[in-house]
Amino acid sequence: MNTSEINPDANPSLIPHILVVDDELAMRESLREILEQEGFQVSQADSGEAALEILERTPIELMLLDLKMKGLDGLETTEAAKHLSPETVIIMLTAHGTLESAIGAMRYGAFDYLLKPAAVADIIASVQRGLTHRAQMMRQRDLVGLMQRAITELQPATVPLPGKSAERHLKLREIDLDLQRHVAVVRGQLLDLTLTEFRMLVYLMERPDQVIAPRELVGAVQGYRADEHEARAIVRVHIRRLRQKIEPDPDQPEYVLNVRGVGYVFASAKAT
Repeated sequence: MNTSEINPDANPSLIPHILVVDDELAMRESLREILEQEGFQVSQADSGEAALEILERTPIELMLLDLKMKGLDGLETTEAAKHLSPETVIIMLTAHGTLESAIGAMRYGAFDYLLKPAAVADIIASVQRGLTHRAQMMRQRDLVGLMQRAITELQPATVPLPGKSAERHLKLREIDLDLQRHVAVVRGQLLDLTLTEFRMLVYLMERPDQVIAPRELVGAVQGYRADEHEARAIVRVHIRRLRQKIEPDPDQPEYVLNVRGVGYVFASAKAT
């Protein structure tokens, strides 16, 4: 893509949005300049955790991701990202490339693997291949969706069986969840929870004082079958962000507690 091919009056949503994830500012800025010169819209994140937060709120077509970072590394971030945004193409960057790390990146869902310092031409070529691959995936997804809708429309309508309507509110301690409106109020304050955070909190609060394993949480909340390592990475990010929103002191949680090596539990009463 050449800058001259971008219509400045065009809908910005038609311009591919690329997320650059690296804990080194100089590398992020260098990649940003390269990509913006090619006409792409570019956002930046300095950690895997920050990248996942952006992915959950913003459509991202492609992500350039550093392998070695503090906190969540590139592989852990890729695991969680492929679940949060399956259509996002991931290109892994590393200054310490080995055959094992390359194989690992592909196994975790990366589209390509580049060694730092990568030539500008190689970066652009990889990005273009990734976007072409994504376009093909999206066309296939749309076709499958069209077929599924057609099948659904051909099926006879069903009448729901009578039964007890679900309770609207779930209350424990100072937390009040409106299950119909997906609204959370903690200590009288309305919270801005993502849908995943809300569902995870509901699942834990419906099972107070019961330790829930990460794999069970991911499967129940997101309908995703993950292995133990992947589930821990996904849940750890969401629990950390959930604690920042509901806990008086996120570093000393009172509601959502961690049972090391087992899982997470919602405490029905404050520990004394």
